[in-house]
This record gives sequence, structure tokens and C-alpha cells, in this order.
Amino acid sequence: MIEKLDEFKGQLEELDSKLSDPNVMKDMSAYKNLMQERSRLVPIVEELTSLKDLMEELRDNEALSKESDPDIAEMAKEEIPLLKERIEQTQKRCKMLLVPPDPMEGKNIIMEIRAGTGGEEAALFAADLYRMYSYYAESMHWKLEEISSNATELGGYKEVIVSISGKDVYGSLRWESGVHRVQRVPETESGGRIHTSAVTVAVLPEAEETEVEIRQEDLRIDVMRAGGPGGQCVNTTESAVRITHIPTGLVVICQNQKSQLQNKAEAMRVLRSRLYDLEAGRKAKERAEERKSQVGSGDRSERIRTYNFPQNRLTDHRINLTLYKLDLIMEGHLEDVVEALKIAAGEEALKEAQ
Repeated sequence: MIEKLDEFKGQLEELDSKLSDPNVMKDMSAYKNLMQERSRLVPIVEELTSLKDLMEELRDNEALSKESDPDIAEMAKEEIPLLKERIEQTQKRCKMLLVPPDPMEGKNIIMEIRAGTGGEEAALFAADLYRMYSYYAESMHWKLEEISSNATELGGYKEVIVSISGKDVYGSLRWESGVHRVQRVPETESGGRIHTSAVTVAVLPEAEETEVEIRQEDLRIDVMRAGGPGGQCVNTTESAVRITHIPTGLVVICQNQKSQLQNKAEAMRVLRSRLYDLEAGRKAKERAEERKSQVGSGDRSERIRTYNFPQNRLTDHRINLTLYKLDLIMEGHLEDVVEALKIAAGEEALKEAQ
């Protein structure tokens, strides 16, 4: 990584030279792009410089640890583990900064959580995951809005769709897509046996109206009465909306809002994001394959993560991450998981870029 420092310094100097050109300042669009690139390069140069200094300091201390003067040697030996720890942390930050920027990283998201294998226990775990993401969103000062939900009588969810908006939402939660497997004794289990259930999570970058063209003639829109748990009616008016996109067969149902107009707007919002994700998949085959393997059918064998409640353990199978603090994670403390996934994805992106 350090060998790239001079290259990045040269790029930064070139940018500063361009930014000092009066002609560039007259073109606000060009000026804005240059400033964005500069804001990306500055922390890279700073962290790589810091890494270079730390590694030089480590080499100096390793040399001093072999000194004949025992006091100097002892002081140098004490510094070495601390320097190694700082180097490791700085290297992690450098890896993250060197990842080629993803244009979708700053987008808001539509998150879909669905109960898979496991009946009522899967629905209850879907509700647990919904709460976990809600707590995490709150801790990150993001805005979470429920778009649509299908609740069960015991307080679970067959399906819940939410939007989450804020800084770096997609960049942080994109790797939550997939099958989440839970192992625990269900509340409905009287014999104390551990059951395994599955929930699927899909994370879609939210598309702007200008990014996806939807022709009215490609839509079939049906209205119906909104229903609650156990078939109870939420209201007696036909406020629920089902939109079918005929060319793709995608179907979105929204019934949470009080008016038909509001439900239609929310359904279109979800449909737009699904179509955007579909089109992005066509343009990038690897993304389509990734999403297919992540979301799967909801079967318990197609897992990306396991939540083992008896052992208080979370395991992410993609990066072999195991944490024994499931109780805290379910309360929304996802920082360690998100950070580890970001670093792993960054390392993979760096390999592809080289």
C-alpha cells in the first residue's frame, strides 16, 4: 500500500494546481467534481503518510530493542506491540479508503424482510430482525419508514418493507441481503427443543424517478380492502393497492397508509427500486448472480449468517466472522459486523482493481 503514496500525492498536487486555475472556478460543475475528487484523495494521502511514519518508527524501535543499553532496549520493546496495533488499525483504514468508490454507495435503500422456512417462529424472527435494523438505524441517525407489512397474530411478520434514508445507508447495509438463519427455542415450543428457521433480507438501492422509466401501459393496478392479522379488516374502504409490472411480473402490495393514493405512491416507490435493481443486475452480471445467491428461496440451507441464541453467537459464513455477543447485536449494535463486511468487501474490490 505504501508504494502508492507518491502516486496519490502526485494526483493531489495536480488537482490543487487545477483548482487554482481561474478558468476552472468559472465552471461550477467541473469545480465541484474536482473538489469531490480532492475530498477522496486527502484522507488517503493522510492515512498512507501516517502508515509510512508508523512503519519507520517500528523499524527504529526493533533496531533499538537490540541495543546494548538495557534501559533503551526495554523501552523499545514496550513500544513495539503498541506500534504494531496502530499499524494494523491504520492498514484497515487505508484498505477502506483505497476501495474504488461505488456510485450507489450514498443511496438510500428499500429493505424487504420476509419469513422463510419455519412457520410462526420464522415470522417472529423476522420481527426481531426488523427491530434490530430499527435500533441500528436510530443509532446512526438515519430515518426509517415502514412502507408495507403483513403481521401475524403472535406479533411476527410474514413480510415487512421499509425505507431507510441517511448518510452511507446503502454502503453500510448492502451486505445484509441474504438468508439469515436462527437457532433457538421458540416461544411456541413447550418441550424446550431448539428449532432452526430462516428469514430472507433484500437490500435495494432506492431509485429516483428520473433513474427508472415506468410506462403506465406496463402496469396493472388493483385496489382492495386492507386486511390485518387473522383476516381482520384495517378499514372498510378499498385503500390497499396491488401493482403488477406486466413485462417483469413483479408485484408490489401496499396497505399501511390510510388512503389509496398514499399506498399507490409507496407501491410505486418499491417497484421503482426493484426495477432499478433488476436493470443494474442486467448491466453487471456479477451483481445479478450475487443477489440471486444471497436472497435465494428462504430455505434454511442457503444461509449467509446464523444467529445461535443458546450460545449467544452470531456467525457470518461469508467472511468466517464469529462474535459471542448476539444479545447486543439484536439490540442494534451492528457496528462490528458492518465494519468487518466493509473491510472484506474492500479487500476483494482492491484485488479486482489491481
